[in-house]
Amino acid sequence: MAGTSSGIVAALTAVALGAVGFLAYQAHATAPASLGVRPAAGAPPLTAAGKAPRGRRDPTALPRGSGLGERVVYSVDDDRVWLVGETNRVQRTFRVNPGSIDPPVGTYWVTSRSSAVTGSDGVPVEHVVRFTSVEGLAIGFSAATAPRAAADPSARTGGIRETRADGDAMWAFATIGVRVVVIR
Repeated sequence: MAGTSSGIVAALTAVALGAVGFLAYQAHATAPASLGVRPAAGAPPLTAAGKAPRGRRDPTALPRGSGLGERVVYSVDDDRVWLVGETNRVQRTFRVNPGSIDPPVGTYWVTSRSSAVTGSDGVPVEHVVRFTSVEGLAIGFSAATAPRAAADPSARTGGIRETRADGDAMWAFATIGVRVVVIR
């Protein structure tokens, strides 16, 4: 009987651990992004308005004060993204078309990705990389797969649109857990 009891205990323990793991995953996937906001490690301070210093000669140069290490840097004022590798070298930079809702300045992490969905504006998009939400609206990068009709100016949208080529690069770079630094 002892062998049967230990088998039952082992099975129940395995089921319990599986359930806890599943619940932890769901909690992580649905937690508000604001819970994950914290300052970038090793980042020089931003200005009082959250504006990272820019190089005057090259406006596409990576802003100083945007952190260290692998990260996506997104400037809401410049509508520009930098994909920065582990050695702090820019792998790619490109302009984007933001949605109507900007994310607050801060440090986030990629929390979810979708290969193809319909955006909050009704446009089919691909390579969606989400990193926060504002007032219940998901904020993330995506590339439209169809021409966009005139947008409703009153619509609340959180999609930061890229070209399809830039969306491919973002998709390959920004996997779950990659840091996203939002600056002014």
